[in-house]
Amino acid sequence: MPFHNIRYRLNEEMPAFLFLMRHVGVTQGQAQKIVAKRRLIVNDEVCRHSGKKIIGDIVVQEFLPESRGVAPTFTTPDFGLFDKPSGLLVHPKTHKTPYSLLDEIRHYYGKDANNIHRIDMETSGLVLAARTKKSEKRLKMMFESRSVKKSYLAWVRGKLTKPFHVDAPIARNSDHSAIKLKMLIDPNGKPSLTYFKPLRYDKRLDATLLQAVPHTGRQHQIRIHLFHVKHPILGDPIYGASTEAAISYLDRQLSDEERLKLMGASRLMLHAQELKFEYGGIEYAFSSKIDFEKDRSKIADPSLRVNPLC
Repeated sequence: MPFHNIRYRLNEEMPAFLFLMRHVGVTQGQAQKIVAKRRLIVNDEVCRHSGKKIIGDIVVQEFLPESRGVAPTFTTPDFGLFDKPSGLLVHPKTHKTPYSLLDEIRHYYGKDANNIHRIDMETSGLVLAARTKKSEKRLKMMFESRSVKKSYLAWVRGKLTKPFHVDAPIARNSDHSAIKLKMLIDPNGKPSLTYFKPLRYDKRLDATLLQAVPHTGRQHQIRIHLFHVKHPILGDPIYGASTEAAISYLDRQLSDEERLKLMGASRLMLHAQELKFEYGGIEYAFSSKIDFEKDRSKIADPSLRVNPLC
């Protein structure tokens, strides 16, 4: 469990933020965040103000990383690179999330390290992590300014032979009655542009391997753009699946066999393949070492698919 209750005995009264800085080893900003997230308990009561003077029995809910062997593939003094396997969360959803890539990031680089961007749990491939708060701020600004170039690989339904692009605005779904995660193509949404290039067609699987290069960085952009042009990513549990199937998946009530039939693959067939950027006067170009093409073995034979969209 990443978050643990660490107990302290404080015999000298002091402001909560000062205790956290001295005894837990965090910055003042981090101390304020711990209090804001109600992770500081004083004498069995949650401390709600970082300036409040405290004394006595203290419990701090601290993130203690637990490694499971996902090591960085490249490291500099400012950042590191990970090749994330499919099925691993980048960041814990709640305090009860048992394991995520953040465990490995903090295990190798310390408590100040953090992921710079996220990819979906079932998406495999490259994730960049900052080792310091200073480099985190710089790298995040690079992502926001589109200075970091990303490309993905995706196995999609059907045959595609020519490069194309999708220029379709994306908005968050305001109707949370069914699928809260779903994004929508909406004329009032944010501008969203993705370039696609077919790499090869597998006739037996009736599936095309595409390179996808997002110009913008909207949530689920590649997934919803491919669904929009009626070539959804195989294994996508949200876009390309029926509402009923998607809800069953989100509620963890969908069997592996049902997923293959309804969604066309046992995982989301999307992979973060490349990252390119300039940092500190050095040009970096990274490629994932995971052989994503081999994962086509996880795609169901077309004769087994019952969903016409997959």
